[in-house]
Amino acid sequence: MIKALEPTARDKIFSLRDAIGRTIKGKQGTIELAIVALLAEGHLLIEDVPGVGKTTLGHALARSLDCAFHRIQFTSDLLPSDVLGVSVYSPKLNEFEFKPGPIFANIILADEINRTTPKTQSALLEAMNESQVTIENTTYPLPRPFMVLATQNPIEHHGTYPLPESQLDRFLMRIEIGYPDAAAEKEILKRYSNGHRPFSAKAVLQPAEVLFLQDESRKVRMDEAIVDYLIHIVNRTRQHPEIDLGVSPRGTAALFRATQAFAMLDGRSFVIPDDIKRLVHPVFEHRLVMARSGPHARTNSATDAGAVLQEIIDQTPVPA
Repeated sequence: MIKALEPTARDKIFSLRDAIGRTIKGKQGTIELAIVALLAEGHLLIEDVPGVGKTTLGHALARSLDCAFHRIQFTSDLLPSDVLGVSVYSPKLNEFEFKPGPIFANIILADEINRTTPKTQSALLEAMNESQVTIENTTYPLPRPFMVLATQNPIEHHGTYPLPESQLDRFLMRIEIGYPDAAAEKEILKRYSNGHRPFSAKAVLQPAEVLFLQDESRKVRMDEAIVDYLIHIVNRTRQHPEIDLGVSPRGTAALFRATQAFAMLDGRSFVIPDDIKRLVHPVFEHRLVMARSGPHARTNSATDAGAVLQEIIDQTPVPA
């Protein structure tokens, strides 16, 4: 066990999971992946059909943290300055004064991120990669912790701008929520009959506690043999004939950090091969570009990326 997590810090993680679970019913695995992204200092892309709780999950995670939170509704007419901020002339100061945009918060909910133009999408690149923004040759650090939760609908393509590979690569994970089971959907209906109260999660973690847990996750040990196992999987994605673009070094680091966070969530101070198997799909699938022409062309890149990844995992020897 990680001594620093016994018992208070580990209890805080469980409290966070329970707080989100009171809003998102029947989706413990999805909730745990969202917490893993937070602990690993990553950003999360929630991709699913309308009405299954993408925005609700983002709100629940944000409301469970006593941090500054901003929701940005991405639309086709949104400008980079609407996200980052703008300098305006102040007659009182007789100079231009910077007015920070909504990006200056700990948790950003970028709702329907693929509905805005590539120009506005690119405004997030520096923020997501370096936790800072540069405006008119001046660099402004963003508050810590900093996390972007983005949502998008994979079915509706009218009026959307698909995220480019460079933007997708900056998301630690892409997850789906899926339809609730019968018991969970019954609980949802009870809320409506009793007066629907969305986003009811209560704050259970302070910013300093989040930073502490993020630092602790970096101390989780990964043996050399498991590092080699991870790199072997990565190299297979770069050599596979059905994949045009394999996992980048940023993706390798993302899986490394995600498995550390997942092990900590599970109460362990070390990573095991099953952690990699559990996380390789949400961390790697959105980073792969499947072959679109030639004898290995694929027709459904999202589905086929998962199938090829599973094939790679099944064929890669697991360290003893």
